[in-house]
This record gives sequence, structure tokens and C-alpha cells, in this order.
Amino acid sequence: MQISSNYISLRVVKYKQMLVIETKKELKDNLSAFISDSKSLGLVPTMGALHSGHLSLIEKASKENDQVVVSIFVNPTQFNNQNDLEKYPKTLENDLNLIKTVSNNIIVYTPSVEEIYQNNVSAEIYDFQGLDTVMEGEFRDNHFNGVGTIVEELLTSIAPNKAYFGEKDFQQLQIIKKLIQIKAIPVEIIGCPIVREESGLAMSSRNERLSTPMRKEAAFIYKTLKDAKEMFGTKNAIQVVEWVENQFENNEFLSLEYFQIADIDTLKSVTEKLNNKKYRAFIAVFVDDIRLIDNIAL
Repeated sequence: MQISSNYISLRVVKYKQMLVIETKKELKDNLSAFISDSKSLGLVPTMGALHSGHLSLIEKASKENDQVVVSIFVNPTQFNNQNDLEKYPKTLENDLNLIKTVSNNIIVYTPSVEEIYQNNVSAEIYDFQGLDTVMEGEFRDNHFNGVGTIVEELLTSIAPNKAYFGEKDFQQLQIIKKLIQIKAIPVEIIGCPIVREESGLAMSSRNERLSTPMRKEAAFIYKTLKDAKEMFGTKNAIQVVEWVENQFENNEFLSLEYFQIADIDTLKSVTEKLNNKKYRAFIAVFVDDIRLIDNIAL
């Protein structure tokens, strides 16, 4: 069977013995047996263009559940930049081949925009109690409403016992945890460690758009985060932020959008450390016109 680089045209197909489904109805029909038998179901939501970071989520989900669903859906409502949406890579055949390296038993859900949103491609408005107004929320208007909309849709339509998300998008992870509290969705959210390239660069689908020289330069992001973490042991947050900003001012290849040290629970920026709090450093950087994010526990 030949599969194009866009979405599969059939509702349910077998791709090298792996089930690929396009519609909610067919997905529900195929999952009904697991629900009735009280078997555990894991969900790994993705936007495709899979890499080793995604595979680590799928592997963990496969070890912890009787059945795993991997969704592949490029969600238009979480993009505030139309050009970024249009450039987002769609590599379905390669994605399916990568998933197959983990297991043939995984169900892949590849709905269309019409299947998810019908005739109303818009995001629900949520009250995330300030978690969505800082960092990514400050620079990406309405982004987290879009994230919340698609994640709520997937969690309620698939009804997994556990759902797996990478810590590279740590702010998103905290917002999704808030989402399930707000909506009382009975699912356990599992945060998984960042997977990095050999250079330290956090794995991202956007990395594939980097030229080889720029990919090497981008390793500076993680190096700076590690140095900031070390400094945070002896300096206050303001001093660390100023130092990081200065590092990027002197870098001719990379442009810093933000660097913040924040409380992991509130995601609010801090100026001094308290013994009973945990902190994380967050960063967003442009490499040419490609925006990369990363973070590190402090």
C-alpha cells in the first residue's frame, strides 16, 4: 500500500500491520474492546514529524499500558503565525515507519481538521489562572487556548488512563495538568524527560529546518542553560538573567526572545530563591527565522 506524505485518504487502513484511523467513530469502535475489558490505554498526542523524543514517549507508554494510541494532528488553532503553520513538516509515512520500530500494536489516529473542528476552526477560551500569560503565552497569542482545545478533545474522545507529554514544553505540561483539573478529566498526565541530540540541543521537529551550520550553533542554547544552572547556585535570579541576556547579545547567530527563571508551580518569574520552592529556567531563541524553546531544572 502506498501512503502519501499527506494524510491517508481511507478511514481505517493497515499500514504494515499497524492500524491507522482517521475518524472518531472508527477510533471509538476499535477501542471499545479495551474499555470493556478494563485494559489500560495510553495516549501520546503529537503533531507528527516524529523524532527520538517522541519515540521515547511512545516506548514508555507501550511499557505501561495494554494499548497505546498515538495521535498525529497539526493543530491550526495553536499557531499564532500562519506562516509557521504552513511550514510545519508533514511526514506521515516516515512517522508511521518510526512508530512501527516501537511496536506494530499501536493505533495511530490521524484525523483531519474537519474531523476535529467540523466547520468551526476556533479555540475554546480557558482560565488557566495565569499559567498561560507568561513566557510562551506572552509571545504567542491564544496559543494555549488552542493547545487546551485539542488536548481536551483527544482526552475526552479517546479516554486514556494515561497521557504522555515531553518536558521540553514544560509550560504546556503544567497547563495540561491544570486543564484536567478544570474539566475534571479522569486521566493521569505523565511528564517525560527532554531528549537531546549529541550536541545537547533539545530534539524538536523544527530542528529539521535548520541548516547544518545553524544546527551546530544552536547547541549554544543548552550550553547557556547549563551555565545558568551552575550560576544559580551562587547568584540571584536577576544576575543570572542579565548574564544570559549578555551572552546572546554577543552571539551573532542566535537571537534571544526571552530567558526567565520561574517557580515551576506558578510559572511566575522570580528574583530570589526560597528553600521550599522548585525553579526552572526557560528560554526561547531564534536561529535564523526558526524559533526554538528549551528549559532546565534548577
